Amino acid sequence: MLDGWLVIFTGPKLIDELRRSPDEELSADEGVAEVLQLRLTLGPGVDDQFHVAVVRDKLTRNLTALYPDVFDEISVSFNEYIPASDDWTEVRIWPIVQKVIARASNRVIIGLPRCRDETYLDVAINFTNDVFASSFLINLFPGFLKPLIGKAVPMVSKNKKKLMPMVIPMLQERQRMMEAHGDDWEGHPRDLLQWLLEEARAKGTPFEHVVEKVLLVNFGAIHTSSGAFTHALYNVAAYPQYIQPLREEIEAVVAQDGWSKASLGKMRKLDSFFKETMRLADGSLLNIFRKAVKDVTLSDGTRIPKGTLVAAASVTAHTDDTRYPEPDVFDPFRFARMREGGVEDAVKHQLVNTSVDFLPFGHGKHACPGRFFAANEIKTMMAYLLLNYDVKFAEEGKRPANIRFGPANLPSTSAKVLFRKRRRDEETNSASRS
Repeated sequence: MLDGWLVIFTGPKLIDELRRSPDEELSADEGVAEVLQLRLTLGPGVDDQFHVAVVRDKLTRNLTALYPDVFDEISVSFNEYIPASDDWTEVRIWPIVQKVIARASNRVIIGLPRCRDETYLDVAINFTNDVFASSFLINLFPGFLKPLIGKAVPMVSKNKKKLMPMVIPMLQERQRMMEAHGDDWEGHPRDLLQWLLEEARAKGTPFEHVVEKVLLVNFGAIHTSSGAFTHALYNVAAYPQYIQPLREEIEAVVAQDGWSKASLGKMRKLDSFFKETMRLADGSLLNIFRKAVKDVTLSDGTRIPKGTLVAAASVTAHTDDTRYPEPDVFDPFRFARMREGGVEDAVKHQLVNTSVDFLPFGHGKHACPGRFFAANEIKTMMAYLLLNYDVKFAEEGKRPANIRFGPANLPSTSAKVLFRKRRRDEETNSASRS
């Protein structure tokens, strides 16, 4: 790169060594800061990562209780953005996916009614897009110029300024209620904003930094989930032969257990469909970014000088034929079959489990803390779509090409998908013919 080397770790041994490296040698925080350049666009407050622990602990522990709200927001959003019609309707799906994910995520992040506020949603989505645009521009320049370019690229900080008058009054009102009533009052919120506020009060963190955390959580929630879901939806539309097996599994589980976090756990084919999709296109060819904060010597003798940015090559890990037979073939139920070997395999090969062979969520102690929420969200979205809509491409079986630049491997943002209200009579006729 213009201001240093990017060193790529390949193979399970070295990727595992990268995962196990202490932050005093290869720092995750410094790696992310280097890639996204948030210190230059949001300011030094981003270094206090207390939102990560809140997501990992409180959000994950409350997934079961929060699930009805997430399902409600997904169903309301799809009915609003893709009204069920008896005729095929062409939809540019990328902006709708971003909106649905932003709404479902913010039902949990900030609650009703703000999660349906179009102005708020636009800020959350624009922030996600602007982080990548800003960091891409800043990283085109050598280190000594980056602070100047950061000041000249104001998109990220503008989103923060727009969000503050929406969120800070909510924080002030909630703090007033906490001071008046303690930890329990009628209508006490159970959402991420409340947990961030409680943590901020204990730490003496200013409201401005809480707003930054709301933006950062939105960034994590919207970007990766939108890409993963859109890739999977394109695969559903391109390979219609897999729709019926997925529907049969989803319908059987919902008929017995209803819609819940526990019922999602029984949809192994759906889980596998997403994992196989992400194996072949997880948004980036690289993952597990770290920065050497001192000189490091690896087990094979390779010396990593202080200041070097390093990453794992997820693209080679995901297409290793010693780990995945026919690695270039999209085999959507691959992982469902792999989970049939017993309890250990059932856990090892589920979507949220990370390994040296599966890196979309990272791996090790810095793996994405929100992956359990994200997996439930995108699986619920797909299950709801499959039970309520028929889906196809206008040119049947032809999947739109991915967008590739640098290490990015993103779904097309311009492709259109055809939707109509699900026709069960055609499924019955098709089944009787077969």
